Amino acid sequence: MTYVVTDNCIACKYTDCVEVCPVDCFYEGENMLVIHPDECIDCGVCEPECPADAIRPDTEPKMEEWVEFNRKYSEAWPVIVTKKDPLPGAEEMDGQPGKMDLFSAAAGEGG
Repeated sequence: MTYVVTDNCIACKYTDCVEVCPVDCFYEGENMLVIHPDECIDCGVCEPECPADAIRPDTEPKMEEWVEFNRKYSEAWPVIVTKKDPLPGAEEMDGQPGKMDLFSAAAGEGG
């Protein structure tokens, strides 16, 4: 099993999860985070830290696409290990449908 970040993270990018990760497997895009599925040790400590409920186990239905999505972007974006402020308007965007339309493939700063 591994954990993945889903589209609930888009336009929110809460980073509470990165501080608790013991293996630094989070990677930062311009407007979301991803988890490298081969680096995740399945400890699960990140899942309850996400205010947007964007981190899910890959054992849930229809998570295969998210595993590949997370793999693709974790190999392109920089690692993030330090908590940052969420994106402006994160509270309003939390839980909004259709967030894939807002996705940016651009890398974040990492750190």
